[in-house]
Amino acid sequence: MSDEKATTTEAEPPRERNEETAGGATLSLSRRRLLGTVGAAGAGGLALGGSGGALAHSLSQDRTPVTPLASVGAGRHSFHGTRQPGIVEPGQAHGHLAAFDLAPGAGRREASALLRRWSAAAARLMAGEPVEGVADTGIADDAGPSSLTVTFGFGASFFDRTGLADRRPAALEPLPEFSADELDSRRSNGDLWVQICADDGLVAFNALRVLQRETGRVARPRWQMTGFNRTPGATDRPRTARNLMGQVDGTNNPRPEDDDFDRHVFVPRGGDRRSPEWMEHGSYAVVRRIRMLLDEWDEQSLEQQERVIGRRKSDGAPLSGGDEHTPLDLEKTDARGRLLVPFNAHARVSAPETSGGATMLRRPFSYHDGFLPDGAPDAGLLFVAWQADPQKGFVPVQRKLDRGDALSRFIRHEASALFAVPGGAPEGGYVGQPLLEG
Repeated sequence: MSDEKATTTEAEPPRERNEETAGGATLSLSRRRLLGTVGAAGAGGLALGGSGGALAHSLSQDRTPVTPLASVGAGRHSFHGTRQPGIVEPGQAHGHLAAFDLAPGAGRREASALLRRWSAAAARLMAGEPVEGVADTGIADDAGPSSLTVTFGFGASFFDRTGLADRRPAALEPLPEFSADELDSRRSNGDLWVQICADDGLVAFNALRVLQRETGRVARPRWQMTGFNRTPGATDRPRTARNLMGQVDGTNNPRPEDDDFDRHVFVPRGGDRRSPEWMEHGSYAVVRRIRMLLDEWDEQSLEQQERVIGRRKSDGAPLSGGDEHTPLDLEKTDARGRLLVPFNAHARVSAPETSGGATMLRRPFSYHDGFLPDGAPDAGLLFVAWQADPQKGFVPVQRKLDRGDALSRFIRHEASALFAVPGGAPEGGYVGQPLLEG
């Protein structure tokens, strides 16, 4: 379990739309614009009601043009490109994961039309624009794109439902069973998968709502999960995220600037069953709902917790010494000859050095879905891991964890899915077009 270490992208201002006239002066307005230059850190004392009143006063009295949002809301990513968004972008604060099954009678033609609608809607949403043909609920009014990303994937069953079983990649074979699994089939798998991420909760929910409505009668929701991460700007400087156990989580995540990053994360051009041409520039997403037994975890002493993980809780540094980014010294011992990083510590067992070099890009969310009948929190990690081939990424790592990870006694894997996420869509095209029209 591990979060991605955030990278930095330059935010673009949202596109303008709709011209309205106030007292004869034409003002360029967007339903996703705010009073302007107030940054996220400096807006803490500005009440929402007060900001609306100030905007109305500015337009009716001063006729001052609204300036683009210059903080969190202005972050924008492009939907179109060689690769789909939502894989290498910095992790956002809010996320929705949802799976859909094609309705009875829906096949390849209907799936193609749905992916075309979804892609067109995602492109507009990510640009901070309304989606034509869908009633505007006002959910995302006044907000910028807020670094929204929308990502689409196909489950193994999608290929049977669309008559494309002969084009299903070999890498999409079902994940093996693991001894710690307690999987709920109702919250696992699915024909189609959507990942929605944004730095604003309302923007993220609006995207989910729009895409769900765009399904019409073609697809039905199978499951949906909602997660969260730390809000940008909540710390004194960019830091690796923490999970709900309080641990710094994501230190050893691969980075786009690493020489072998693409090889581990994205599907190469192949043309065979393992790397079909329609999957070039794509990736595979393993999705797991992992409940953390937080009551039992919190009963452990700080020393016990750190030995389970193999890192200091305060700053994420390995128990073998150094700072957060110091490589693990797996052979270092204390004065009594005891391994400083225990043999079953999570950091040791999951390290690429001990798993044949298996590497994944982890981009998860935390979740809290209330309390169980015994009062324990139903909370944990929505694990999302990206890799060029799950049989060479997730599977060998999880098999090793399954055999001797000290963290296993404090977690439960309750849902699981694997999706093929094809490359991005060009302008005028849609995600999955080479598969569905090839």
